Amino acid sequence: MPSQPILIAGAGIGGLAAAVGLARKGLRSIVVEQAPILGEIGAGIQIGPNAFHAFDYLGVGDEARSKAVYVDSLRLMDAKSGNDITSIPLGEQFRKRMGNPYAVVHRADLHSVLLDFCEASDLIEIRTNTLVNGYDQDGKTVRLNTSLGVFEGSALIGAEGLRSPIRAQMVGDGEPRISGHTTYRSVIPTEQMPEDLRWNAATLWAGPKCHIVHYPLKGGKVYNLVVTYHRDLQEPIVGRPVSRKEVMQGFEHIAPRARQIIEHGQDWKLWVLCDRDPISNWRDGRVALLGDAAHPMLQYFAQGACMALEDAVCLSHCMENYSDNIENALETYQTMRRVRTARVQMNSRLIGDYIYHPDDAQAAVRDHVMSNMTPDEWCDQLHWLYGSNGLEN
Repeated sequence: MPSQPILIAGAGIGGLAAAVGLARKGLRSIVVEQAPILGEIGAGIQIGPNAFHAFDYLGVGDEARSKAVYVDSLRLMDAKSGNDITSIPLGEQFRKRMGNPYAVVHRADLHSVLLDFCEASDLIEIRTNTLVNGYDQDGKTVRLNTSLGVFEGSALIGAEGLRSPIRAQMVGDGEPRISGHTTYRSVIPTEQMPEDLRWNAATLWAGPKCHIVHYPLKGGKVYNLVVTYHRDLQEPIVGRPVSRKEVMQGFEHIAPRARQIIEHGQDWKLWVLCDRDPISNWRDGRVALLGDAAHPMLQYFAQGACMALEDAVCLSHCMENYSDNIENALETYQTMRRVRTARVQMNSRLIGDYIYHPDDAQAAVRDHVMSNMTPDEWCDQLHWLYGSNGLEN
């Protein structure tokens, strides 16, 4: 076992999951976070069976399942006509094939599952209000330079998200790619959701250059609303409050049944979606990237947090099995994760273009193909993604 702790930059879902995984293997870590208070921004996220596989590996599966809302289906609607396209049942057949359920959860609840473990562990130290400035290494030790001084460790994991300073030093690929797609988020009490749309489903209304997502959270007490439109903004806006009128401007062309969801939203906030192109190398000696720092992706596959959790599983596995040679352990981790994460990054872009946002003939092809798929065929189609915990591709 390394005599020095493993340094982790970033205390989001990926960073804390990495600390949990390493602690399960008996490895010490120091987690450095720039925020003064630990927590997660945002509201609901969808977590596939692969996320639950990862939670089980990390030893917090029961805790994660206790926070989740289990939806009955993934429902795809045509926002332009208001009609059903298809529905993927998520019941016993799906769970048996995938090995775990599909669920939705408040992001802060998911984060708290990991944070509770970290705060109770003698092997994990968390330092908040600490800004990362960069790193250097000498082949035996990594030094993380921060606003509170230098931390020394046997390895460094950069898990600080889309604009990771560790990635900037390692890869130097500049600013993220701005998609121009704008996403607006709101959470409303269930009684304010139109009664005929209070489905226990993760529902997506697909329309020309736009889509709407809604699903229940907090035991069905509230609904999470997420609407996206191609507004071609080129500024990376994060969480800016906007009016309902501004949100409605991108959805005049869709059916009233779908549009009424936006009318019931409150306290809307805006994000401009960004990602990066997949890269083949996210390791430098004893330093490696994890989660969005390594492979930031668009939201359309609902896999950002899931991939970070899988990364944590794979990292802890490699550190346990190759702890006598940390550089070899990190190289193996990268090799095991590189193709799978790139595949999800690329599919996230394709889904946005060809499943969620097409019009005319492209939309007709989508509807024809997807409406004719059986539950077994959906399971076959999705097993490569949902059947892994991060150790298999």
